[in-house]
Parts: sequence; structure tokens; C-alpha cells
Amino acid sequence: MSSNIFGIDLGTSNIKIYNRADDTILVEKNMIAIENKSTLFAYGDSAFEMYEKAPANIHISYPLSNGVIADIKNMELLVKYFINDLSRGNVRPADYYIAVPFDITEVEKRAFYDLIKESGVKARKILVVEKAVADGLGMDIDVKNSQGVLTVNVGYDTTEISILSLGGIVLSKLIKIGGLKFDDAIRSAVRKEFSLIIGGKTAENVKISLKELEKEGRGAVVYGRDIVTGLPVERELPTSMIDECLMELFYTIIDSIKVILERTPPELAADIYRHGIYLTGGASQVSHLAELIHKGTGLKVNLSENPVTSVALGLAKIIKEDNYKSVAYAIEGMSK
Repeated sequence: MSSNIFGIDLGTSNIKIYNRADDTILVEKNMIAIENKSTLFAYGDSAFEMYEKAPANIHISYPLSNGVIADIKNMELLVKYFINDLSRGNVRPADYYIAVPFDITEVEKRAFYDLIKESGVKARKILVVEKAVADGLGMDIDVKNSQGVLTVNVGYDTTEISILSLGGIVLSKLIKIGGLKFDDAIRSAVRKEFSLIIGGKTAENVKISLKELEKEGRGAVVYGRDIVTGLPVERELPTSMIDECLMELFYTIIDSIKVILERTPPELAADIYRHGIYLTGGASQVSHLAELIHKGTGLKVNLSENPVTSVALGLAKIIKEDNYKSVAYAIEGMSK
């Protein structure tokens, strides 16, 4: 079997690419910087470094929004450059496995296929894998047996809640709440309480360091612009305020999990009760989310060891192990 195979998980915030040739996973920011509307200036982590700091002639954006492709031209550019980097400038014909959300339209699903086909990466074969199935495999769950598994993937823009059984998805719900909404909630709370405007990156850093700060009993020190004076200032935010502003979003996720559980067939519900919920995705690590889900549902919560790369690890498993090949499929009318 050719070793020239890639598994791609396009997240709104990060792009994860598994490379079969050296058995590694590349994780970079899914971001692009375009200068004067036409020239590629930077991409990936280096574009993120410039985010919120660039002059007007450099436009920095995420080509994905809410888990689907919003800007196909820039997304094609990103895929092309990342694959070129991984192939060390020598792109050879390869097979591609791409993870897609379940709860999207056929047109949106086809856009993922077209993306790989049109990005000039010499795709021999393009196969699609449901994101939740890859997630399950990435967390070492045997998704092909007949027991029910509940996965909750809290991403940057969306949270995908899915019930898996026999290698497929029984029920799935995609809600538009994720890490970005958490950041926005922190920003508006800081604005309201302290009359202070902070950037998206600052809010993200506060969210990430929350667990650590609570452990040490310290507040989060931030820098921003005072609304009243217009001058840059430093403020210390109490962690209790940050916790409070995130609660409403956490409870929306818990309510959506309950909706899925209410619609779950009884036999699968019994399996879920035994095994608990599998929680993954970059934003799943936010302080208190796991314990609130446990409290709200009464179920054990299993936290993923690799929340950011669990889908890519699942794709790696599908590529390497023949037993799981059947969960990948070609889109109708487009198989080569």
C-alpha cells in the first residue's frame, strides 16, 4: 500500500493533517493573511501571530466558519501550501481522507471534496469520514461494535454531539457554540465590568489559563484599552467573574446533550449510562465544563487525552488499520 496518504481535519481554528509517510500530525492555525487583496502574505501560525495587529492592506481571516468552508479560494491555498510543506516541496499523487461534520448539507459536504480536488495537491482518491466517527476512533473507542457511544466535540465555532454505533452515526446535533463564543463572552463581561476593551487573543489566553489561575488563587492580568480615557491600561480580572460569564454557554451545551439523550433508543442509552460521555475538541478543556456536564447529566465524563488532535488520530487509525477502512466512503457520483 502506498505510504503517500494524508488525513485532513479542517477545524475552524486549527487545521490538523496526518501524514502517513512519517506518521506525524501537523497542527497549525487555520488562518491566512492576504496582502493587497491578491498576494499571499502568511499562513498558519505565522498568520495568527499577525492577527489583530496587521495594517489595513493585510487582511487576515479564517477560511472556515461554523465547521463549513466559507472561503473556498483561500482554503484551497492553505491546503496546497500545507501539503507542499509536508511533502518538502515535492507533491506526489496521494490519497486523501477528509473528516466532515455529520449535520451539514450535501452541498457543504461536497465542498470539502471539491476543496481537495481543486487545490492542486494531485489527489488520486478522496474519501470522506464522519468527524464523530473519527473522533471516537481517536479516543480509542471501537466504534464498529454494537454498543452506543456518546461523543461531544467542543470546537472553536461549533459543538458536535453524536451517538455512535456499528461504525455509523445514530443521532447527531451541531450547535453554534464553541471556543469563539467563550472568548466573546469574556470580552463583553470585561467591557461591562471594567469599561475595558480587550482583544480576541487576550480573551483566549484568559480562557486557557483559567484552570491554572484558580489553582493558584490568582486573578487574570490583562491589557487593553480603557473606554473612558481611550488609554492602554492593565487590569486584574477575578476568576469568579470569568466563570460566571461562561456559565450560560456551558448550560446551552448541557441542554443540547440532554435533547440528544432524550431521543436515544433505550438499548443505546443503557450503553451510554455504563460508559459515560466522551468529551473532546480544543475548547473542551475550559475550566469546569467537564464537571458541569457530569452534574447536569449524571453521567461519567471521559476527557480525551488529545482533545485537539483526536479526529486526526482517528483518521490515522482508519488509514493504518484495514478493519476500519469501511467507515470511509466516496461521495456519490464523485468516486474515481
